[in-house]
Amino acid sequence: MIPPTSDLVRQQALTALTAAFVTQGHPAEYAKHMATAAIFQADLELRNAQLSRLLAWLKQEQPNVYQTALTLVESTREEFEQRVRQ
Repeated sequence: MIPPTSDLVRQQALTALTAAFVTQGHPAEYAKHMATAAIFQADLELRNAQLSRLLAWLKQEQPNVYQTALTLVESTREEFEQRVRQ
């Protein structure tokens, strides 16, 4: 479960980033969307790094589980792509 403070941090980041985009001259309505997209992209990159690190750890420390984890990750990607195409 994500701690409630995480939502507060995200809201503060959204507010600060939106203000920065407005200061740069972007209209407020677009600035909020730009800030949301930037935060979303950073979150995706963080989750990708977490998954990569976990897989690397499994490969080194739990090689018997590593291949199963890799198969699960790949099947999840395939399922997601199928849902997106529908």
